Amino acid sequence: MELLRNISQQPTNSNRMYEPNQPGSCELRRKRTEDHGHAPAEMSKIITDPATGKCYCRGKVLGKGGFAKCYEMTDLSTSKVYAAKIIPHTRVSKPHQREKIDREIELHRVLHHKHIVHFYHHFEDKDNIYILLEYCSRRSLAHILKARKVLTEPEVRYYLRQIVSGLKYLHEQEILHRDLKLGNFFVSETMELKVGDFGLAAKLEPAGNRRKTICGTPNYLSPEVLNKQGHGCESDVWALGCVMYTMLLGRPPFETTNLKETYRCIREARYSLPSSLSPQAKQLISSLLAKTPEDRPHLDHILRHDFFSQGFVPERLPASCCHSAPEFHVSSPAKSFFKKAAAALFGGKRDKVKYYETLNKLTKEEEEIYKLRHDLKKTVISQQQQNKQMTEVRKGLPPTTRDTIRLIVRGSLGSCSSSSECLEDSTTGSVAETITSVLRGCLENMPKGEPNCSNLQWVTKWVDYSNKYGFGYQLSDHIVGVLFNNGTHMSLLADKKTVHYYAELGQCSVFSTSDVPEHFVGQVTVLKYFAHYMEENLMDGGDLVSQPDTHMPRLYLLQWLKSDRALMMLFNDGTFQVNFYHDHTKIILCTQREEYMLTYINEERVSSTFRLSSLLTSGCPADLRQRMEYSLNMLLQRLEP
Repeated sequence: MELLRNISQQPTNSNRMYEPNQPGSCELRRKRTEDHGHAPAEMSKIITDPATGKCYCRGKVLGKGGFAKCYEMTDLSTSKVYAAKIIPHTRVSKPHQREKIDREIELHRVLHHKHIVHFYHHFEDKDNIYILLEYCSRRSLAHILKARKVLTEPEVRYYLRQIVSGLKYLHEQEILHRDLKLGNFFVSETMELKVGDFGLAAKLEPAGNRRKTICGTPNYLSPEVLNKQGHGCESDVWALGCVMYTMLLGRPPFETTNLKETYRCIREARYSLPSSLSPQAKQLISSLLAKTPEDRPHLDHILRHDFFSQGFVPERLPASCCHSAPEFHVSSPAKSFFKKAAAALFGGKRDKVKYYETLNKLTKEEEEIYKLRHDLKKTVISQQQQNKQMTEVRKGLPPTTRDTIRLIVRGSLGSCSSSSECLEDSTTGSVAETITSVLRGCLENMPKGEPNCSNLQWVTKWVDYSNKYGFGYQLSDHIVGVLFNNGTHMSLLADKKTVHYYAELGQCSVFSTSDVPEHFVGQVTVLKYFAHYMEENLMDGGDLVSQPDTHMPRLYLLQWLKSDRALMMLFNDGTFQVNFYHDHTKIILCTQREEYMLTYINEERVSSTFRLSSLLTSGCPADLRQRMEYSLNMLLQRLEP
């Protein structure tokens, strides 16, 4: 809401503006004249709704806008506090001014969403119009940023996730906000963000019928709005990019000392991305601030970006974040032990003695785990050195797949479990060789052309924390697995009560989360943490679901590999999955009833499943074929001697 921001606290050039000779410019000139003239009559402290007889007590000023002021206002019968937007009739005496207020009321009153400032009631008396809105005691993000200067990336993820949620709701109602900025994002007592100020909001019109009025806040205007092409959903997305940039760096991306230069920078989409930003943050900002509207991501795609999927998103922020940077810790009743155990099991040195003193003595299994971790470390380093030397792929593949792929190879489990669905000789190498042979055979014999679903198990969420502990993932049947840096694997079944532990494939230990062997406490703590993190912070990757399996999990990770473009995962039963970062598409190849099935999940997270035998006769779309070729390329690099 326009009046909840304090104009004097906004950055340079950040006040809402209207282009000269457009509707609205006279209001700002008139306001300045009135402000320098005689003061209006003092408003009463007690305000009565003529229609209901309810009495309200007017409190302190919360903010000012072009037409109005916003006050705290308390219902004297219930003690409920509102943010009241109070507009003098003298400020909206002309028909088009009154129409603007009526339009704002009509748009806002029907909105009901947890991340939209709630509209409660409106009334008027002989002097003023009163709009009663949800009271946000932490004020706005503009106030928070003024105190903090910059925000941390986890905080920005937290706020952006809520802004996108509210904005998506608005766009679904075919409403454009048209003035997204820090001063219009309000923060409740519980640190929940609410999108407000619908003074410039408008119904979405077809491209040809859009009003060409240049309205909004100078630093947040999009190129198409400046060029009088009208305001669409993409213009709100552009403003979102400006908001993200401002939160991370403390200044808008196009701010200059000269308004004409600011507009020139906006039209050219010319701004700087400091090295202090993470690569994921830079990538997301660049996509949001794409010069061409069609090149900006849809709201549905924003939260699937690596900036969110590969970074910590807090569930809640403490109120102290309003004035000081937060400290994020792992929330666990066994936090102190967790740190010692994790450090000892996964690479720490100084805490190792303390950990084993806690356990009193080393068991044989602990010795084996330690040796395995040590051996794995040498193996991974050796594999990485080999992969760095690879500069081209095998001959015979199409030119589109000849990009240099730098693989990071992780995982060491190497033989099959007792599951009847496993391959006969399911070492990591044999799984990769089998999949390579099948995939290459399909591609070499498949015609070009355009060509449905089993209870498929696949990875819906994943998190790479291998710099400390390992690689975590969640399957479509809600089993959570972790392939630890020491080469061991744990699965937490869908019942959240049963753990399966593999020191080696074919050697499975089963125990309850309520009765964890002492020497597994550290790893189980990590497993639970991964499960909680993915459940709370990551979105599912597609529309396929599987029935939860509370018995022996048939699928667990043997090895994962990363390139610049994709993540590849190999599983014990021969399932092979590749996730592509840039568009979040996925390929899953698996055997079902002794037949190979290939599932493709597209950018819209919609899945299609094909028999490999049918692809050999019918062919497949070009985008799928391209991804199959890249996946084969990754496998070939994995097998390169």
